[in-house]
Amino acid sequence: MVKKSKDGSLGMLVRGVCLLVLTGLVAVSARSAQFEDQQVLSLSIFVMIILATLFFWKFRLAIAFIGIAMLLGFKALTLQSFVESSELDIILFLVGMMVTVGVLKELGLFTWIIQMVLGMEHMTGQIFVTIIVFLSALMACAVDEVTSIVFVGALIFQVCDTLKLKPVPFLMIAVMATNIGSSGTMLGNPVGILIGHKAGFGFEDFVVWAFPVMLISLVICLLILLVWYKKEIALLTEKLNERRAERLGLGPLVRVPYKRGLFILVAMLTLIASHRRLENLLGVEDNTVLIVAPLLIAGILMIWRHERARHYIETEVEWWTLLFFMMLFVVAGTLEHTGVTDRVASDFTAFFGTNPVVLTPVVIFVSALGSAFVDNVVFVAAFIPVVRELNSNPLWWALLLGACFGGNITMIGSTANIVALGMLEKKYRTSIKFGEWLKLGAVIGLITCLVAWGALFILSPYMPERAAMSVQAEILEEALH
Repeated sequence: MVKKSKDGSLGMLVRGVCLLVLTGLVAVSARSAQFEDQQVLSLSIFVMIILATLFFWKFRLAIAFIGIAMLLGFKALTLQSFVESSELDIILFLVGMMVTVGVLKELGLFTWIIQMVLGMEHMTGQIFVTIIVFLSALMACAVDEVTSIVFVGALIFQVCDTLKLKPVPFLMIAVMATNIGSSGTMLGNPVGILIGHKAGFGFEDFVVWAFPVMLISLVICLLILLVWYKKEIALLTEKLNERRAERLGLGPLVRVPYKRGLFILVAMLTLIASHRRLENLLGVEDNTVLIVAPLLIAGILMIWRHERARHYIETEVEWWTLLFFMMLFVVAGTLEHTGVTDRVASDFTAFFGTNPVVLTPVVIFVSALGSAFVDNVVFVAAFIPVVRELNSNPLWWALLLGACFGGNITMIGSTANIVALGMLEKKYRTSIKFGEWLKLGAVIGLITCLVAWGALFILSPYMPERAAMSVQAEILEEALH
């Protein structure tokens, strides 16, 4: 135990030195590139926080706090810009969604979905995998990627335990589908709501432009997975046939009062989906109804189930993650305020040009690779100001699709991956090797990014220039002030 503790301390020391050295190299490079003092500071702290997510995952929030304190102390950040950059509207949206999902779990909605799958007749391995793929993706679209993988993972574990099968292949299938599905709507991933808010996109825009690309990518992913895990799926079919011959099901089925949960979910999705029309009808700012909808529904649910209200706020809301997002948004906003993103965008366009046809694949693959090794919210928050300067609608969708699809490449590429690995380790005391994940993840990530590139190439001539008008409006507003 003592030796293990010493090894752990030595490892932390080495990672700490690496973090300081790499941050210092970024500062020196920025200084040699003639960045101003405040720009060097904000860029160095942002890189430090990114490295902290890689080297010290457990301490990322603490390091983000220290970074914010340094920015304030050295006057690279003011309290007013802190409030403006913290994206409180997005944070509140996520709080409302988390509370609502917590209530839906208690009402048995997700258990009912699992029961429907378990109770299906004439099940085969191919049918089961197809259901897993589409269920994971559509649940990610409707609620979020973490909720999706938690409940689909529970379904997989129950089936694999019953049939005495290894759960790893089927859990990886679910994760791959979840990450792809999270790009289909604003609700699937925090990246979606962040991009939608910054680009001025509504829920309908995601349904029109992102959802079809997601579906095509999902179908291709399914075909790859059916071939990749051909032996495991054939064994699943064999085990199912044996259970069917013995007239045994996949698990005990109980009656679940799902109807109230289903009504709440449909009501919430309807309200969010029609937010653009309601905003025009009410004459309020863009995305007002989008932000208000989950808060309103969460508030009503907390009154209805008032004895559980404190539990929803304290347990169901991921405050640790939300605070990290807030600190991250502030640091990324500081990059914008100090002019770092303008400089990066200028250098980016100087190297790649300004033609969206050329920039679209660049943004897709850069965001995919970035999201594979850094939390996709971290990467997207940093890259959004660059895309805003480039001022082209296809690039927003390229950033979204690249960030979500790139999450499949490595086991640390998305929150869904990390949650799934945690579930596997907790239940079976086993893990997936980095190389094993990378083999499949790289194939799925590369092919789906190529699909996204081709789809955006076809769709881009038909895309309205809402993002461009949004940027021009902001410039005009700043000039008037």
